[in-house]
Amino acid sequence: MTAFYNEIDPYAAQWLRNLIAAGHIAPGIVDERSIEDVRPDELAGYTQCHFFAGIGVWSLALRNAGWADDRPVWTGSCPCQPFSEAGKGLGFADQRHLWPAWQHLISQCRPPILFGEQVSKKNAEPWLDLVHDDLEAVGYAFGALAFPSAGIGAPHIRDRTYWVAHSDSEHGNWSWDFGTRRRIEDSIRRESCGMADADHSERRPGAAGGDQRDRQDAGRQESSGDAQGCGEPGAPGPVNGFWRGADWIGCRDGRWRPIKPGSTALANGSPSRVGRLRAYGNAINAQAAQIFIESVMSTPPQPQGGDTP
Repeated sequence: MTAFYNEIDPYAAQWLRNLIAAGHIAPGIVDERSIEDVRPDELAGYTQCHFFAGIGVWSLALRNAGWADDRPVWTGSCPCQPFSEAGKGLGFADQRHLWPAWQHLISQCRPPILFGEQVSKKNAEPWLDLVHDDLEAVGYAFGALAFPSAGIGAPHIRDRTYWVAHSDSEHGNWSWDFGTRRRIEDSIRRESCGMADADHSERRPGAAGGDQRDRQDAGRQESSGDAQGCGEPGAPGPVNGFWRGADWIGCRDGRWRPIKPGSTALANGSPSRVGRLRAYGNAINAQAAQIFIESVMSTPPQPQGGDTP
């Protein structure tokens, strides 16, 4: 058992155990306690630790990026509700602001590398500043990059900030400066065939301007595959690469939305409907996380001070 998964939701925790048993994510144990009850000494011996684990998407993204199960890493997507525009706006006063508990474990255990994610909204900027300051204070080089899921081909925006932190113990010469950010942005654009924009914009092949949030005609436009610089005309493009086989269903609000081919939309009376909706809603985008991880992996450490804005 190489991984430690911390998840308080019983439904998601059992889902994690099922995924581990099926071999879909790194083998490990699932701890259903609050992160505030986890002691640093209890994490000794685990190669990977995934906090706020949900249904294990960080582990899946790491594997898909070529990150071996026996390679050390910690991940976590702290609850976004305190800083989300859809929440109550309590910010640091919200009891779900659990970064201090995770920061304590990090400072005591000193994992060599961390990956995290947070909602990319104005309200969350103070949270990101706090994480940045706290990690640099204990010797980590920190960097973050925001981009939408639409930027890597998803038929929805889901704007998120992905961040990485390296400890001095493993990458003492690694720094996140202007040059590092530029190299990672370029890598993400290459991986997504030019569709990812760090300025949070969303591009669709064949669409110049217009309401980017209106996806009613996305199935027809995305099937054209005429993304600039990617493939041949008429071939599937990056904007529908992973999602190219989606079925599009009409909804009561007049919009069309993609679902997995052959699946049945969740409805009242469906077993575990609430649990599944909650788990899916809290999960990160595996493809976006994978591309961010791959981009970090492909960006070699640079001497500190080598590049300046």
